[in-house]
Amino acid sequence: MRAFYLDLAQWAAEDPARWASWAAPSPVTSAEANQKKHQRRVKAKMDQRTRERLPVLPLLVITSQRNRLQAAAVLAAARQAEPGTIFAVDGRTLFRPVLKSASGAKVWAQELDAPRTAVRAARHDLTHEDHKAFWAWAAIEVLRHTGIRIEELCELSHHSLIQYRLPTTGELVPLLQIAPSKTDQERLILVTPELADVLSRIIMRVRDSNNIVASVAAYDPHERVWNPPMPLLFQHRIGTENRAMHPTCIRTYIAQALASTGLTDASGERLTMQPHDFRRIFITDAVMNGMPPHIAQLVAGHRVIDTTMGYLAVYPRGVIEAHHAFIARRRAARPSEEYRTPTDEEWDSFLGHFEKRKLSIGTCGRAFSTPCIHEHACLRCAMLRPDPAERPRLIEIRDNLIDRIAEAKREGWLGEVEGLETSLAGANDKLVPMDAAIARTASAVDLGMPTFNQIAGRATDSRRSTPFSTS
Repeated sequence: MRAFYLDLAQWAAEDPARWASWAAPSPVTSAEANQKKHQRRVKAKMDQRTRERLPVLPLLVITSQRNRLQAAAVLAAARQAEPGTIFAVDGRTLFRPVLKSASGAKVWAQELDAPRTAVRAARHDLTHEDHKAFWAWAAIEVLRHTGIRIEELCELSHHSLIQYRLPTTGELVPLLQIAPSKTDQERLILVTPELADVLSRIIMRVRDSNNIVASVAAYDPHERVWNPPMPLLFQHRIGTENRAMHPTCIRTYIAQALASTGLTDASGERLTMQPHDFRRIFITDAVMNGMPPHIAQLVAGHRVIDTTMGYLAVYPRGVIEAHHAFIARRRAARPSEEYRTPTDEEWDSFLGHFEKRKLSIGTCGRAFSTPCIHEHACLRCAMLRPDPAERPRLIEIRDNLIDRIAEAKREGWLGEVEGLETSLAGANDKLVPMDAAIARTASAVDLGMPTFNQIAGRATDSRRSTPFSTS
């Protein structure tokens, strides 16, 4: 839209006789066409996502490790048990059934503690459960220790592990070679002892009986080509052949491991985590622990440092520390008695105050340890917060006041008339906002259907000639 109006303005400058009558200011301003506001919102969402998942990462790591060990223990116990026997492991009682056609690699078991109606659902493929638990743990560990992309994870091979001898000390340092992927840039990552333990377990799992990692061909969906066969680390056996793991498979395993933690987000929904979240968490954690941003850029494989800073979700440490120091100075300047630990009697008195605020027609809003200034004449008090659900009771009280005023006037009790009329005015004052609130929620406003004349930004003269007319 903005480009169209700019074209009209340029044509009017070049050929005023034909296009000047159609030139007009663009209704779309340059600020509206700018993408900086959208980019800031995306950055804020990414930072919030990282801040939500960074504190729960240790729990995910512990859970995935526990799932791996439990699945391996159950599978080992099932393999030692004979078909048709019952075995117990980790507080679970299972039965290894006798299969009609024995499958060499598959090990099945049934939960005996499950109800009879769930026998078929309680039958577990222990081999597949061990497979899922191991690769979920392996993917989580490699992603959180390296911060690599999911495509780079799937392309890790046995040849990616290399050694480098430091020229100063002569020490051999293990390195992980990351193949060129998104930015077509190769890089090397230092292998920590924790990462070395994970990689060694992966290699031990994918080795065959000859201690050789099988070479498999993987399809690159971005380049749409088949890569040459390589001894990939993330491979599994399907049928009678080894195949490279698909990124979707790894995402599914990570999602299942995260679901077993029972974590939820701020809205109460189940927490989700993508492989790229580990990359943002890795960069954020590295910079927060002292790694310079330009070094984090090289480790992450970014061409420009702006991309690295976009991944970074560093907490405003300076603002937090300055605010914390301000609160400490303010507390030091105030009497120390205000910050002492309350006694049991004071705490019970505080809780009892809020329990006594409930009234028959609402809630009392007076502050703690303040007396009732109207001597419990609640209808006259501005601190009364009437409850809309108690409107019938308030109507009954108002009608009773009207009858009492009439009786007082009839009997000549003029001393009570003034007090009763004050209470009646207070009851009516409480009913007015209550009825207004009920009316707002019970009725809908019909805005009607807008016409084109009401929403058009500008009107044109129908007698004006078209730009392509010959008259």
